[in-house]
Amino acid sequence: MPPVPPEPAQTPKTHAGKRPLLVVASATEAERLLPPLEIDAAGAEWRLLGDKAGTLEAVVTGVGKANSAGGLARVLDPSRHAWVLVAGIGGALPGSQLEIGDVVVGTESVFADEGVQMRGASGGFRSITDLGFGLIGNSDRAGSTPDLVQAFADAGCLTGSIATVSTCSGTDERAKDIRERTGAIVEAMEGAAALGVAARLGVPAVEVRGVSNRTGEREEQGWDLELALSRLNEVIGRVLGEVLGR
Repeated sequence: MPPVPPEPAQTPKTHAGKRPLLVVASATEAERLLPPLEIDAAGAEWRLLGDKAGTLEAVVTGVGKANSAGGLARVLDPSRHAWVLVAGIGGALPGSQLEIGDVVVGTESVFADEGVQMRGASGGFRSITDLGFGLIGNSDRAGSTPDLVQAFADAGCLTGSIATVSTCSGTDERAKDIRERTGAIVEAMEGAAALGVAARLGVPAVEVRGVSNRTGEREEQGWDLELALSRLNEVIGRVLGEVLGR
Protein backbone atom coordinates (compact mmCIF):
# COMPACT_ATOMS: atom_id res chain seq x y z
CA MET A 1 0.00 0.00 0.00
CA PRO A 2 1.30 3.51 -0.80
CA PRO A 3 1.76 5.96 2.10
CA VAL A 4 -1.34 8.14 2.56
CA PRO A 5 -1.44 11.59 4.20
CA PRO A 6 -3.89 11.84 7.13
CA GLU A 7 -6.66 14.42 7.45
CA PRO A 8 -5.66 18.10 7.96
CA ALA A 9 -5.15 19.50 11.47
CA GLN A 10 -3.79 22.62 13.10
CA THR A 11 -0.07 23.33 13.03
CA PRO A 12 1.57 22.81 16.46
CA LYS A 13 2.52 26.00 18.25
CA THR A 14 5.47 26.64 20.52
CA HIS A 15 4.86 27.31 24.20
CA ALA A 16 5.78 30.70 25.63
CA GLY A 17 9.52 30.96 26.11
CA LYS A 18 10.24 27.66 24.32
CA ARG A 19 11.47 26.93 20.81
CA PRO A 20 11.77 23.93 18.46
CA LEU A 21 15.07 22.01 18.41
CA LEU A 22 16.23 20.72 15.01
CA VAL A 23 18.49 17.63 15.06
CA VAL A 24 20.67 16.82 12.04
CA ALA A 25 23.33 14.13 11.84
CA SER A 26 26.00 14.90 9.23
CA ALA A 27 27.89 18.02 8.23
CA THR A 28 26.53 17.58 4.70
CA GLU A 29 22.94 17.72 5.95
CA ALA A 30 23.74 20.63 8.28
CA GLU A 31 25.35 22.67 5.50
CA ARG A 32 22.15 22.46 3.44
CA LEU A 33 19.41 22.52 6.08
CA LEU A 34 20.62 25.08 8.61
CA PRO A 35 21.60 28.20 6.59
CA PRO A 36 18.09 28.69 5.09
CA LEU A 37 16.85 28.82 8.71
CA GLU A 38 19.44 31.51 9.53
CA ILE A 39 21.53 29.13 11.64
CA ASP A 40 25.29 29.07 11.13
CA ALA A 41 26.16 25.48 10.22
CA ALA A 42 29.83 25.88 11.08
CA GLY A 43 30.85 24.68 14.52
CA ALA A 44 31.53 21.66 16.63
CA GLU A 45 29.10 18.78 16.95
CA TRP A 46 27.05 18.42 20.14
CA ARG A 47 26.85 22.20 20.55
CA LEU A 48 23.59 24.15 20.76
CA LEU A 49 23.19 26.44 17.73
CA GLY A 50 20.62 29.21 17.43
CA ASP A 51 19.01 31.33 14.73
CA LYS A 52 19.39 35.10 14.64
CA ALA A 53 15.88 35.72 16.00
CA GLY A 54 16.29 33.40 18.96
CA THR A 55 13.22 31.39 17.96
CA LEU A 56 14.82 28.12 16.77
CA GLU A 57 17.79 26.01 17.87
CA ALA A 58 19.68 23.11 16.32
CA VAL A 59 22.31 20.51 17.10
CA VAL A 60 24.58 18.56 14.74
CA THR A 61 25.08 15.16 16.35
CA GLY A 62 27.18 13.09 13.98
CA VAL A 63 25.95 10.00 12.14
CA GLY A 64 24.42 6.95 13.80
CA LYS A 65 22.35 6.01 16.83
CA ALA A 66 25.01 6.56 19.49
CA ASN A 67 25.92 10.03 18.22
CA SER A 68 22.28 11.00 17.79
CA ALA A 69 21.24 9.96 21.30
CA GLY A 70 24.33 11.41 22.96
CA GLY A 71 24.30 14.70 21.09
CA LEU A 72 20.61 15.30 21.64
CA ALA A 73 20.68 14.31 25.31
CA ARG A 74 23.53 16.75 25.90
CA VAL A 75 21.58 19.81 24.70
CA LEU A 76 17.86 18.97 25.01
CA ASP A 77 16.22 20.96 27.81
CA PRO A 78 12.49 20.40 28.47
CA SER A 79 12.24 23.87 30.01
CA ARG A 80 13.73 25.43 26.86
CA HIS A 81 12.58 23.28 23.93
CA ALA A 82 8.95 22.89 22.83
CA TRP A 83 9.55 19.96 20.47
CA VAL A 84 12.26 18.07 18.60
CA LEU A 85 12.54 17.68 14.82
CA VAL A 86 14.94 15.00 13.56
CA ALA A 87 15.63 15.75 9.90
CA GLY A 88 17.86 14.37 7.17
CA ILE A 89 18.02 11.97 4.26
CA GLY A 90 16.81 8.39 4.04
CA GLY A 91 16.52 5.47 1.65
CA ALA A 92 13.22 4.19 0.22
CA LEU A 93 12.56 0.56 1.14
CA PRO A 94 11.17 -1.88 -1.45
CA GLY A 95 7.42 -1.84 -1.94
CA SER A 96 7.07 1.63 -0.42
CA GLN A 97 6.15 3.23 -3.78
CA LEU A 98 8.27 6.22 -2.78
CA GLU A 99 10.18 8.24 -5.35
CA ILE A 100 13.56 9.91 -4.87
CA GLY A 101 12.76 13.46 -3.74
CA ASP A 102 9.67 12.50 -1.73
CA VAL A 103 9.60 13.69 1.88
CA VAL A 104 8.30 11.36 4.59
CA VAL A 105 7.22 12.14 8.14
CA GLY A 106 7.49 9.16 10.45
CA THR A 107 4.42 8.01 12.34
CA GLU A 108 6.96 6.05 14.40
CA SER A 109 10.68 5.32 14.34
CA VAL A 110 11.72 1.67 14.70
CA PHE A 111 14.95 0.17 16.01
CA ALA A 112 15.31 -2.25 13.09
CA ASP A 113 18.49 -4.20 13.81
CA GLU A 114 18.79 -4.42 17.59
CA GLY A 115 18.37 -8.10 18.38
CA VAL A 116 19.76 -11.46 17.34
CA GLN A 117 20.00 -13.12 13.92
CA MET A 118 19.58 -16.91 14.03
CA ARG A 119 19.50 -19.81 11.61
CA GLY A 120 18.25 -23.38 11.59
CA ALA A 121 14.90 -24.43 13.05
CA SER A 122 14.76 -21.28 15.18
CA GLY A 123 16.10 -19.12 12.37
CA GLY A 124 15.24 -15.54 11.54
CA PHE A 125 15.61 -12.28 13.37
CA ARG A 126 14.35 -11.73 16.91
CA SER A 127 14.15 -8.13 18.03
CA ILE A 128 15.54 -7.01 21.34
CA THR A 129 11.95 -6.51 22.52
CA ASP A 130 11.16 -10.13 21.61
CA LEU A 131 14.10 -11.08 23.83
CA GLY A 132 12.62 -9.16 26.75
CA PHE A 133 14.78 -6.02 26.60
CA GLY A 134 12.58 -3.21 25.31
CA LEU A 135 14.53 -0.08 24.34
CA ILE A 136 11.75 2.45 24.91
CA GLY A 137 9.60 1.14 27.71
CA ASN A 138 8.66 -2.34 26.54
CA SER A 139 9.04 -1.52 22.85
CA ASP A 140 11.57 -1.09 20.08
CA ARG A 141 9.35 1.57 18.46
CA ALA A 142 9.30 5.27 19.32
CA GLY A 143 6.02 6.93 18.41
CA SER A 144 5.99 10.42 16.90
CA THR A 145 3.80 13.15 18.40
CA PRO A 146 0.54 13.09 16.38
CA ASP A 147 0.09 16.85 15.91
CA LEU A 148 3.67 17.13 14.65
CA VAL A 149 3.05 14.30 12.18
CA GLN A 150 -0.09 16.09 11.05
CA ALA A 151 1.68 19.41 10.58
CA PHE A 152 4.26 17.86 8.27
CA ALA A 153 1.64 15.83 6.42
CA ASP A 154 -0.28 19.06 5.82
CA ALA A 155 2.94 20.56 4.44
CA GLY A 156 3.20 17.83 1.80
CA CYS A 157 4.90 14.89 3.52
CA LEU A 158 3.89 11.29 3.01
CA THR A 159 3.52 9.23 6.18
CA GLY A 160 4.75 5.86 7.41
CA SER A 161 7.14 4.11 9.75
CA ILE A 162 10.86 4.89 9.50
CA ALA A 163 13.42 2.18 10.27
CA THR A 164 16.55 3.16 12.21
CA VAL A 165 19.52 0.95 11.30
CA SER A 166 23.20 0.65 12.09
CA THR A 167 23.86 -1.28 8.87
CA CYS A 168 22.19 0.23 5.81
CA SER A 169 20.57 -2.00 3.20
CA GLY A 170 23.08 -2.43 0.38
CA THR A 171 21.56 -5.66 -0.93
CA ASP A 172 18.06 -6.52 -2.08
CA GLU A 173 17.82 -9.25 0.54
CA ARG A 174 18.69 -6.91 3.39
CA ALA A 175 16.26 -4.22 2.19
CA LYS A 176 13.43 -6.73 1.82
CA ASP A 177 14.08 -8.12 5.29
CA ILE A 178 13.96 -4.67 6.92
CA ARG A 179 10.76 -3.81 5.07
CA GLU A 180 9.00 -7.06 5.93
CA ARG A 181 10.03 -7.17 9.59
CA THR A 182 9.35 -3.55 10.48
CA GLY A 183 6.71 -2.38 8.00
CA ALA A 184 8.83 0.75 7.48
CA ILE A 185 8.87 2.62 4.18
CA VAL A 186 12.19 4.45 4.71
CA GLU A 187 15.43 3.60 6.50
CA ALA A 188 17.86 6.02 8.15
CA MET A 189 20.38 5.85 10.97
CA GLU A 190 19.31 8.12 13.85
CA GLY A 191 15.58 8.64 14.35
CA ALA A 192 14.55 6.02 16.90
CA ALA A 193 17.52 6.86 19.12
CA ALA A 194 16.71 10.58 19.11
CA LEU A 195 12.98 10.04 19.63
CA GLY A 196 13.80 7.70 22.49
CA VAL A 197 15.79 10.45 24.20
CA ALA A 198 12.97 12.95 23.67
CA ALA A 199 10.43 10.48 25.09
CA ARG A 200 12.51 9.92 28.22
CA LEU A 201 12.67 13.67 28.78
CA GLY A 202 9.01 14.24 28.00
CA VAL A 203 9.52 16.41 24.90
CA PRO A 204 7.32 15.94 21.78
CA ALA A 205 9.29 14.76 18.75
CA VAL A 206 9.05 13.74 15.11
CA GLU A 207 11.37 12.43 12.35
CA VAL A 208 11.24 13.74 8.78
CA ARG A 209 13.30 12.33 5.89
CA GLY A 210 13.95 13.43 2.33
CA VAL A 211 14.29 10.34 0.14
CA SER A 212 17.76 10.49 -1.40
CA ASN A 213 18.05 6.95 -2.76
CA ARG A 214 16.53 3.52 -3.05
CA THR A 215 17.70 0.73 -0.76
CA GLY A 216 18.90 -2.61 -2.11
CA GLU A 217 21.80 -3.29 -4.46
CA ARG A 218 24.24 -0.42 -3.92
CA GLU A 219 25.01 0.26 -7.58
CA GLU A 220 21.28 0.58 -8.37
CA GLN A 221 20.28 3.02 -5.61
CA GLY A 222 20.05 6.11 -7.84
CA TRP A 223 21.24 8.72 -5.36
CA ASP A 224 20.13 12.38 -5.61
CA LEU A 225 21.24 14.07 -2.41
CA GLU A 226 20.61 17.60 -3.66
CA LEU A 227 17.01 16.91 -4.65
CA ALA A 228 16.22 15.19 -1.34
CA LEU A 229 17.66 18.01 0.76
CA SER A 230 16.06 20.71 -1.38
CA ARG A 231 12.60 19.18 -0.98
CA LEU A 232 13.23 18.63 2.73
CA ASN A 233 14.22 22.28 3.11
CA GLU A 234 10.95 23.37 1.50
CA VAL A 235 8.83 21.29 3.88
CA ILE A 236 10.75 22.31 7.02
CA GLY A 237 10.55 25.96 5.96
CA ARG A 238 6.79 25.66 5.46
CA VAL A 239 6.11 24.15 8.88
CA LEU A 240 8.50 26.35 10.81
CA GLY A 241 7.17 29.38 8.96
CA GLU A 242 3.73 28.60 10.40
CA VAL A 243 5.02 27.82 13.90
CA LEU A 244 7.43 30.76 14.17
CA GLY A 245 5.42 33.26 12.15
CA ARG A 246 8.13 33.73 9.54
